[in-house]
Amino acid sequence: MTDIRAGNQMAESPLVDTYELYIDGRWVQAHNGRYDDISPSTGATIATAPDASESQVGEAIAAARRAFDQGEWPATSHQERAACLTQLGEALKAHADEFFALAQDEWGCTANERMMQVDSVAFMVLRAGQLATTLREEPIGSGTTVLCHEPLGVVSILTPWNFPHSLNAMKVSRALAAGNTVVLKPSPLTPLAGLALARIIDEHTDIPPGVVNVVTPSSIEASKLLAVDPRVDMVSFTGSSAIGREVMAAAAGTMKRVLLECGGKSASIVLDDAELTDELLQRMLFESCLLHAGQACILHSRLLLPDTMHDDVVESLVALARRVKVGDPADPDVEMGPLISEQQRQRVEDLVSRALADGATLAIGGRRPPTLDTGYYYEPTILTHATPDAAIAQEEVFGPVLTVMRYRDDDQAVAIANNSQYGLSGAVWGTDAERAVGVARRIRTGQIAVNGFGPGDAPFGGFKQSGLGREGGGIAGLHQYMEPKAIGMPA
Repeated sequence: MTDIRAGNQMAESPLVDTYELYIDGRWVQAHNGRYDDISPSTGATIATAPDASESQVGEAIAAARRAFDQGEWPATSHQERAACLTQLGEALKAHADEFFALAQDEWGCTANERMMQVDSVAFMVLRAGQLATTLREEPIGSGTTVLCHEPLGVVSILTPWNFPHSLNAMKVSRALAAGNTVVLKPSPLTPLAGLALARIIDEHTDIPPGVVNVVTPSSIEASKLLAVDPRVDMVSFTGSSAIGREVMAAAAGTMKRVLLECGGKSASIVLDDAELTDELLQRMLFESCLLHAGQACILHSRLLLPDTMHDDVVESLVALARRVKVGDPADPDVEMGPLISEQQRQRVEDLVSRALADGATLAIGGRRPPTLDTGYYYEPTILTHATPDAAIAQEEVFGPVLTVMRYRDDDQAVAIANNSQYGLSGAVWGTDAERAVGVARRIRTGQIAVNGFGPGDAPFGGFKQSGLGREGGGIAGLHQYMEPKAIGMPA
């Protein structure tokens, strides 16, 4: 391997940079050349990324394997791991402005998303460090058996392009807190997010070489190695359900542990006693289609309204959508930025066209904003009169599209909400809190908010094809990256 950069040689350059691969604590030139990293807001190339070969992905796995089997990281104390993660969290906090600039350029993050996409990331990492110090052996029964949790080994981490910085940092920090070593592969659409994280780890922490490796291959063959290589013990994946199924099948050959956080088509149910202010309607619109231009698995992209409220609520939502400022994320007044690529914009457009052909009605949107002829923009879109079985009500659009449907009574609302291959998130709104909670209990989903009160530091994941396992959520999320081990103790 050719050592390109190391240590503080990169300290003066911005995070939007032309990086190499990060393998075994060194910056390494890619065998397969480089590919362009395109800004979704302009369509222009902002940098190039190193295209790792299959053999280089294997080298990254080998480095992580050595660091686990022969290195010091798995044997370090919980307090020492926490100290390294504290270093990382503090460095991410100090470089938050630079990560926000990267987020604006690489994946179209707007100012109103900064807290979720950038500023909260440092605290997630610091939280992982705190959790590491709470790991304890637990006595079982009469006390002659002890249950402990041990690190799994080498974890491959595959992340998507919609929330790359937060997902990279969350998965890496929790895997490290548990004592594992990792190979991170960010999406080829957002490679700089993962490489910039590697740079912070390299320059600002005492995490040993080989414990964290970052590779950015563009080929399916090189990427697939992270799921099939027998030296990998676990795959942590966030992305579409279709790819999640492929990852699960590939990992099955060596019975790897898998953590899959996949798609969603969540429902927000407005009960007939709900009092909806403009502020609440604005929040519903944001949580259904405006957040990151609808590119979030947790969005409530199906809105279920009682017959008596349907027309008035739709009219109010249309008025609010008409005032949304869409444009360049560099503009602090912009409320919604671009889709990630022209391919994704075209997919959203095709799904909306199909919905209209299936009988849905376009209340607003359904096109590229006429004033934005460069970049991958799409207007906030609201559809009505779609049936619960229509493609637009069943498929994850991953764009700023809200499908509004009528329902007759609570039972029908629950039936429509549960009529989905997904079960990731959701919401219920109503004045009678007991009734609203009762409806929420009937929805088959991993998490659900009642009257805007979302789950706090709780395990995150879904039912059905929304995934397998749980992320975050305190010590339970840490245990996802560990194996339970029972030891029978002599009397």
